[in-house]
Amino acid sequence: MVTFNYQPLWKTMEQKNITTYTLIFKHDIPSKTVYNLKHNKSITMYTLGRLCEILDCTPNDVIAFEPDRNTSAGHTS
Repeated sequence: MVTFNYQPLWKTMEQKNITTYTLIFKHDIPSKTVYNLKHNKSITMYTLGRLCEILDCTPNDVIAFEPDRNTSAGHTS
């Protein structure tokens, strides 16, 4: 199983001087979505695309994927 986090998003936002307030009130990103981002919960591909548009970046600048360290190498479901 792969886990993900939004650590790259926070760095990208800081570099571009965009706050969560700006996402919510200027770009109409729902506060529930910002909550999900802060708590590493899933978001839709649409939201990922919107964030990339707003921040003028790629998905790698928003989300990081990490393999589950508890899964044995080469094991597939």
